[in-house]
Amino acid sequence: HGGGEGKAPVGRPGPSTPWGKPALGLKTRNKHKASNKLIIRRRNGKGLK
Repeated sequence: HGGGEGKAPVGRPGPSTPWGKPALGLKTRNKHKASNKLIIRRRNGKGLK
């Protein structure tokens, strides 16, 4: 995992929130919620659902 000075840790596979959930891009909403049909567009307009 590279040279580096001393012991270089491998690092984590991606950024996560302080509670350990993945951050930045992963959908964290439950896919089976009944109200999912009502949400047809993301707030910032990036495509449907």
